[in-house]
Amino acid sequence: MNFKDYIRVIPDFPQPGIRFKDITTLLKDGQAYKAAIDAMKEKVQHLEIDVITGPEARGFVVGAPLALSLGVGFVPIRKSGKLPGETVEAGYDLEYGKDRLALHKDSITPGQKVLIADDLLATGGTINTTINLIRQLGGEVVGAAFLIELGYLTGREKLDGIEVFSLITY
Repeated sequence: MNFKDYIRVIPDFPQPGIRFKDITTLLKDGQAYKAAIDAMKEKVQHLEIDVITGPEARGFVVGAPLALSLGVGFVPIRKSGKLPGETVEAGYDLEYGKDRLALHKDSITPGQKVLIADDLLATGGTINTTINLIRQLGGEVVGAAFLIELGYLTGREKLDGIEVFSLITY
């Protein structure tokens, strides 16, 4: 299956010159969505994975079904102030400002093998912050899996030696 056929590219969103890769067109097609998760599973099933994490919000729609298909748990990484328990937090830069991600302190145990899943790897900022939070709790990041990688933004190079798996590369 050519998964690029299921990605809608929207020119000039959110600003002129950007060609936004919209995954909602893949998600709404049940067969394509399932095939994408199955294909991602094929790419990572050789890894020893105890749990999958995914950053808010589209990391949830990739990470949770992938965790379910692999028979492991899923841990959501949320924006600051969204988790009710005791958390660890880290900040990161956005194109137009700053943001913070949070993780429950009891969601990752020392030595746990963690796969990060998200919809898109661009500059690597969100995923680097996710890696730092997992490591802060003693987790071992065994890889990062993405529906889409924007190779021209070289985010892969900033992921501190983490093995990266991408379904679609632009």
